[in-house]
Amino acid sequence: MVGVWAGRGGYKEESPSPPCSGVCHEKTMSDFPAQQLIAGDWVAAADGRTIDVIDPATEQPIATVPYGAAADAEAAIDAAAKAFPEWAAKTAYQRADVLHAAATLLRERRDALAAVTTAESGKPIAESKGEWTVVADLFDWFAEEAKRAYGRTIPAKLPGRRLMTLVQPLGVVGVITAWNFPAYNPARSIAAALAAGCTVVCRPADETPLSGFAIGAALKDAGLPAGVLNVINGAPAAMAGAMLDDQRCRKVSFTGSTEVGRLLIKQSAATITRLALELGGNAPVIVEPDAIERVGAEAFAKAAVLARFRNAGQVCVAPQRFYLHRDVCGAFVEAAAPIVAGYRVGPGADAASDIGPLVNAAQRDRVEKLLSHEHGGRVVVGGKRPANRDAGYFFEPTLVADVATNSALWREETFGPVLAVTPYDNLDEAINDANSLEAGLAAFLFTHDLNRAVHAYERLEFGMVAVNGWVPHATEGPFPGWKQSGLGAESGPEGLHEYLEPKLVSFFV
Repeated sequence: MVGVWAGRGGYKEESPSPPCSGVCHEKTMSDFPAQQLIAGDWVAAADGRTIDVIDPATEQPIATVPYGAAADAEAAIDAAAKAFPEWAAKTAYQRADVLHAAATLLRERRDALAAVTTAESGKPIAESKGEWTVVADLFDWFAEEAKRAYGRTIPAKLPGRRLMTLVQPLGVVGVITAWNFPAYNPARSIAAALAAGCTVVCRPADETPLSGFAIGAALKDAGLPAGVLNVINGAPAAMAGAMLDDQRCRKVSFTGSTEVGRLLIKQSAATITRLALELGGNAPVIVEPDAIERVGAEAFAKAAVLARFRNAGQVCVAPQRFYLHRDVCGAFVEAAAPIVAGYRVGPGADAASDIGPLVNAAQRDRVEKLLSHEHGGRVVVGGKRPANRDAGYFFEPTLVADVATNSALWREETFGPVLAVTPYDNLDEAINDANSLEAGLAAFLFTHDLNRAVHAYERLEFGMVAVNGWVPHATEGPFPGWKQSGLGAESGPEGLHEYLEPKLVSFFV
């Protein structure tokens, strides 16, 4: 049995992957490509450069991959532009057949793919298996949703006139993604764009390119025509610049930091390239007394700790700023302390590990720095590197109580295994403080009072609000960021329409 993320209940047991159909039987990590996919071929970088992919648990290289530049991106755009007319002309049903076939292959290969993702990102193997399960779901869901990309007929004001709309694919799309979800991040853009009839040039994060290459391999094996999906790896500025400078690349979807998002907005002005941006988050969690009274402090703390430390806290929608009503704050901290202290830190490939390493030394050092700043609170558990780990980018799961809401630890996105808590006395006070940052991606609210729930979720300035649960997003629902957390929305019907152009047709009869 394998673990799949099940929200408030943590990981649920799921049956193993179905037996392989023969295309991928007994695949291992060495069976997956470690080269760029351009025009249907696996190729090295144009200039021959390479880079090592590092296992965050050992600090040792696990693969050597191409590290290209603008020339590679330009070749991929050429291939995508050449492939676009034929792919766009296919019906939604024909494109769906390929996406469904890819989803089947991804499920068959899940265990081997999970090993790849854990090796390059460090996350526990159960989390990687859950991530690939969602990736397969994305391809299946968008394959079906593309069949519902409807137009409409509009009653005209003037006699003898007929108005109708239809939607058509944008064209070539660039996808630039982050390392924290090496499979999910690129897949949700690739699946939607391909379903819409676009062709894609994808640049995964250079820390975790192998999962992106594996998605390319599955689609290639599923019969995707050459050039429809291209997966490249290399210098981020050069590759992004090539996408934004080429008029044939009609849109760039980016997942990453707010700082880089601002740069892309400036660069896109010259060609007026569309952008979809999923940027930084810093999710507040507002907990009313009745939420803890109903389930008990220990049960609530167990679910909260699990949600906070998923992927070592390196999740853009992870709960981060915990506002606990003063009446229950002490009980929560007391219940959470032994749970946090009991988390087992180790390599993600070890099934006994509850939490793996951070992705690299810079991320680990950043967490250390945030904790070293004056934050006004007290470190209840953790707060340092594990003494028993000589190698790897590990950091102890950390619980900090009574954090000052004006501190860097509170106001900056930690992206690490730190659970920060502060008390509040008034619900509107907590809402106002939660809204005081420019991050507006996800928020969490826990109360069983319907009036207070509506009062809060209508006022929280975030693209997603989870009420009484720990997973605010879903494949079938939009993933929007408000304020400086992004532009546009991935997933759901909204995610499909990000890759479609509306067209008005006027008939005069």
